[in-house]
Amino acid sequence: MIGAIFSEVGLTVLFLRDIVRTAVRNPINGHLIAEQIVKVTQQSFATTALAGFFVGAILTVQFTLQVKQFGALGYLGGLATSGTIREVGPLLIAFMLSGKVGAFTSAELGTMRVTEQIDAIRCLGANPLLEIILPRFIGIVISSFFLLAIGLFMSIFGGLLMGVLFSGINPDEYLRHIPTIVSLVSIASGLIKCFVFALVLATICTYKGYATTGGAKGVGRAVVSTAVATMVCIVIADWFTSFIGDVVMFLFIGD
Repeated sequence: MIGAIFSEVGLTVLFLRDIVRTAVRNPINGHLIAEQIVKVTQQSFATTALAGFFVGAILTVQFTLQVKQFGALGYLGGLATSGTIREVGPLLIAFMLSGKVGAFTSAELGTMRVTEQIDAIRCLGANPLLEIILPRFIGIVISSFFLLAIGLFMSIFGGLLMGVLFSGINPDEYLRHIPTIVSLVSIASGLIKCFVFALVLATICTYKGYATTGGAKGVGRAVVSTAVATMVCIVIADWFTSFIGDVVMFLFIGD
């Protein structure tokens, strides 16, 4: 079991290496990439925005119950926004995208694989990685990063609205302490997480789809495997980026 997991990780890393080599050594079709960006964004914009809105609203409700005990309701906006941008927001929204974008891409590529469309492209003398995989990979990375950033923005709006309706705090008071607690480092940390999660999502879903075998059942297994592997790897990537961020912050403060 453990050997199979390490083997799968190694194959995924090698697949990512092949994608990078293909991108470096060949001209990239910008039109195909733009098509994928528009496609992924249109499919997932509403879902991501709605998820981000409710993430911010939920955190505001939870923080309200805590800060009221200490008479610090004025800091609600800063605390809820900081928790959303730095940690909870990127993670939960990335989970939503893994089920929406990751599963769809894996199923699409898996269907092309089992129906031998990818083999047909290779027989025609074209490189499937360049013509099929690379545009989807870059498109997913760019659009997912954009969608995650939009989701974080919507989470701030959701937190503000819930702060007014549930917590009874003035909007100006909610927004006033956000710059006090949410620093540029916090924003950079959230955006870095968004990029890392987008890269993880694009790598896993394109690899799982490209490596699909076993006909229609294989496509189903690839979709399930994509969803599970993406969520697990996103959690690991979240821990890793948080750990690295804390180390960098410690060194920065130490200087």
